[in-house]
Amino acid sequence: MTMPETATRPTATRSTTTRPLVWEEKWTLDKIVASVEDPQHQKIRLLQLAQNEYGFLRDEHMRYLADSIGTSYTDLYGIATFYAQFNLHPPGRHHISVCVGTGCHVKGSKGLMQKIQEILGIKENETTRDHRFSMKSVRCLGCCGLAPLINIDKETFGRVKPTHLEGILEKFE
Repeated sequence: MTMPETATRPTATRSTTTRPLVWEEKWTLDKIVASVEDPQHQKIRLLQLAQNEYGFLRDEHMRYLADSIGTSYTDLYGIATFYAQFNLHPPGRHHISVCVGTGCHVKGSKGLMQKIQEILGIKENETTRDHRFSMKSVRCLGCCGLAPLINIDKETFGRVKPTHLEGILEKFE
């Protein structure tokens, strides 16, 4: 199996893409602001719409949105880093979720996370350089009887052992 190059680790405070906004982005972000009834009080919805449009939240997008609705960048950044649904760097084509809930933890999810990190050369909340995979932990996937388990995109793999992981990952190009 050909594994992706080791990822560069994104910083905790900056997206991996920094460049000024072009007029098309400003126009799109203005449309997003206009589509939210009360953007000052619906900041999560505002960020969700921006992420739906671009796939992740660039610092420049959050700064522009903050200026547009009269709030601070740190206010939006705080929301984006608090909720796991938001990405601050481009996600991979395939999203790996490793369950670390109680059942999975007891059955060895920590070993799965370590093996995935070893195979892909990334840590939790990182993306491989080739943008093939992103990985994160989740508190529970609701399949405790299949522990430990991982989810890749919309496919769940139960009773996973570290030795199974290379074969599972090979299915996702």
